[in-house]
Amino acid sequence: MAHVLVVGAGIAGGTLALLMERDGWTVTVAEIAPALRTGGQTVDLRGDSREVLERAGLLQQALDCLVPQRGAAWIDTRERRLAEMPVEAFDGRGYVSREELLRTDLARIIHEATGPGVTHRFGETVETLQDTATGVRARFRSGTTQTFDLVVGADGAHSRVRALRFGPQENYRKPLGLAHAWFTLTERPATPPLHGWFLTHNAPGRRAVEARPGHPGQQEVGLTFAADTLPPRHDRDAQLALLERTFADVGWRTAEFLAAARQADDFALDTFDQIHVPCWSTGRTVLLGDSAWCASPLSGLGTALALRGAAELAAALRAAGAPGDTARTPAALTAFEQAMRPRTTSAQQLPPGRVTSMAPKSALGIRINALAMRALQSKAARPLVRKAFAGSEHGRTDTPATEPRTTPAI
Repeated sequence: MAHVLVVGAGIAGGTLALLMERDGWTVTVAEIAPALRTGGQTVDLRGDSREVLERAGLLQQALDCLVPQRGAAWIDTRERRLAEMPVEAFDGRGYVSREELLRTDLARIIHEATGPGVTHRFGETVETLQDTATGVRARFRSGTTQTFDLVVGADGAHSRVRALRFGPQENYRKPLGLAHAWFTLTERPATPPLHGWFLTHNAPGRRAVEARPGHPGQQEVGLTFAADTLPPRHDRDAQLALLERTFADVGWRTAEFLAAARQADDFALDTFDQIHVPCWSTGRTVLLGDSAWCASPLSGLGTALALRGAAELAAALRAAGAPGDTARTPAALTAFEQAMRPRTTSAQQLPPGRVTSMAPKSALGIRINALAMRALQSKAARPLVRKAFAGSEHGRTDTPATEPRTTPAI
């Protein structure tokens, strides 16, 4: 039986493992983390996300995990509303959807749907990948080796598989000038409630502090600031010190959030980047998800692309006769890229002013951003917004729209 190695147990890798198992493959998933990753923000169930999950028979389970949402609001230090955008805005295709769940819940649902044909090797990753006459020989960090008919790198924007087979990250990384920390805050009796709103407080100097609903008794917190490089990922103390210096003079609940970051089990910090790889496959190795095409969280399309990409790769292999006929695997990888490349290229074309609107530079920019958020919801602005997004992935009616995320550059 044909054997595939999927490196990365995130949304893309987990979905592909599930679909390929159903198609008759033997699947090994290698995940460098010791268990399924927790944390991350909410993801919505619009467009591709909903369609792929429905076809996989997982939509109802996802709907059962929804986090109550009322909309997004931009606030000052006293939590007064500068602008707000309810979930009803843009016919339900705005900044926040009615149907959102935490990324950790979606990953768990997909993981639990896999059967005995999928073996998960947590705390493991690949050290080398070598083409052979019969497949790809992988040597794992643990020292074991095994040959696979196909290797899929679904290990994120900092992909190990991409580095081994396609070259160093700097060849493909396009930094967007912002970094973002995210983690879960456990509510206490005195914690201000969110009442279903995703709140953002912007401060001059391209800084943003965000809180949005999570599981009962929890809030999901984000801290965004200007940066292209960060302390090493393993040096949490240096990362926290950077946040504390950067946000030392920011009001609202920022001091509370910085203290919570030191206690959070799921704290993470990374730059907002895009990944542009000219060709996603070489031989019997292929990249999937953020490893191949990261559009950055600013696109609002990461989960949808991960789910759609996994479905398209599984379909291309199925159409080529795999797993019974693995000789046609390279041709299937080419067909997969032809199907997904236009979608990902469009998704990487961020709406005009998206980076600036996330973290305006000045106090004036913050005021103009709030004004733009209000103006975009007016009837007079709708034709202009539709025209601005015509022909892009952001303007599709079957994917998460990001119409209201466009603001003038400040």
